[in-house]
Amino acid sequence: MAGAAFGLAPAAQADGADTGIRFVDITGDGGTVLKANVVAPSGPGPHPLVVLPTSWAMPQIEYLAQATALADSGYVVVSYNSRGFWQSGGEIETAGPKDIADASEVIDWALAHTTADPGRIGMAGVSYGAGISLLAAAADPRIKAVAALSGWADLIESIYSGRTQHVQAAALLGGAGHLTGRPGPELKEILGDFLSSNLEKEDAMIAWGRKRSAVEQVDRINAHGTAVMLGNAWGDTIFPPNQYASFYEELTGPKRLEFRPGDHATAEATGLFGLPNDTWTSARRWFDHHLKGADNGVDREQPVQLKSRSTGGYEGYPDWKSVGADQRRFDLGGTQRVLANVDSGANGGTTLLTNALDQFLRTPPVVSVPLLPRAFAGVWQSDRQDGPQRVRGTVRVHTTVTSTASSGTLVAYLYDVGPLGVGKLVTNAPYTFHDRTPGRPFGVDLELFSTAYDVPAGHRLALVVDTVDPLYIEHNPTGAQLTFSSPPADPSYMSVPLREE
Repeated sequence: MAGAAFGLAPAAQADGADTGIRFVDITGDGGTVLKANVVAPSGPGPHPLVVLPTSWAMPQIEYLAQATALADSGYVVVSYNSRGFWQSGGEIETAGPKDIADASEVIDWALAHTTADPGRIGMAGVSYGAGISLLAAAADPRIKAVAALSGWADLIESIYSGRTQHVQAAALLGGAGHLTGRPGPELKEILGDFLSSNLEKEDAMIAWGRKRSAVEQVDRINAHGTAVMLGNAWGDTIFPPNQYASFYEELTGPKRLEFRPGDHATAEATGLFGLPNDTWTSARRWFDHHLKGADNGVDREQPVQLKSRSTGGYEGYPDWKSVGADQRRFDLGGTQRVLANVDSGANGGTTLLTNALDQFLRTPPVVSVPLLPRAFAGVWQSDRQDGPQRVRGTVRVHTTVTSTASSGTLVAYLYDVGPLGVGKLVTNAPYTFHDRTPGRPFGVDLELFSTAYDVPAGHRLALVVDTVDPLYIEHNPTGAQLTFSSPPADPSYMSVPLREE
């Protein structure tokens, strides 16, 4: 029945068979039982091995379609339910040490019970499975190649970027964890402190996140020479693309970075049902080259591959720094004051829904920029642009802020504004401050979430800043006011990365 849900028919095989789909129990770290399935090719082997940890809250059948495709092309594939979820034992550790030890135990089991080749081992996964795969590659040098899809390399920059809690993302993960698994006491405490904005525990929360971030262990991945492919969506509201791009730049071994339109895991979703999917095709090519030695050209292609949200076409770059190499600076002059605690109407949408609609229908959130209430939103607009502005990469904002309170939150949005004043959201990002002296100006540097979007000729760019967005927890006391200024000695500006023509 489980396989039928994916259009597959699990074969009735004996536990020792080397063909078809087998459902097995694997003993993980500390004796915890992990529910798993094995799909293997016929023939004596040895065969390259791919290990697939499941995504957060997903059952063990998640990868059956892709596992079957990999097995058909000569791989032994072991997919397992991450500890604490569904029928696997233990508690949810959120890619903690036990999860990483589990990955190595699964590899040990596969080498002992299948025709897997100990010299040709890969790991892959979506979301949670991607995060575990990267961390496992840092811990286990046997892992030669990784395809980490819609995952995180920096957990803090993912759900606490700009020192702001990404509340919809965290609540979604927490709720799904309680529904499908058994969160451990550490996770419950961390999530509770995070959602309640317990700043006394901020250092502890950050330390917890860093232990679960591959960027903190990138030197070990580099020392192992692991071939790492990273794939993500421009609009991922759980693990935004910036942190993957930064991690990619720190890798020194074979590497590839792919960004596509969509939200969290939507770029890979169709492939989980066995439908044609560019991301999974790239992952198979990555493994074919690095585990099979196939001369398929993946090593000769531009390693950074971007799919534009506007055109749907792919663009290749030699590295991330070459993306948006033409920086255009827009002055953010004058002084604007906004009252806090009121949503101006500008917002980033809804987790999973908004950017999925943009992916399939090219319909980002819109506002009427002329009608935005200036009491609650700061607005700066460029002149109409003579030619198209192909935004590529990370928009940066520098400004000076004066607050009437010691804590506060602001959210910046970049809009593509057409002739009628309708603004289509290009990107956004939050910023929170604490322990500031009321009435004393301070500088703010903010990176918006990376994107690839074409602003048509004749349109304007608009930067909008307000203080409330449903995606984020805001820290503005009632009645607070923020003033944005541009001192002559430190002028405010927005730097927009454009594709070189």
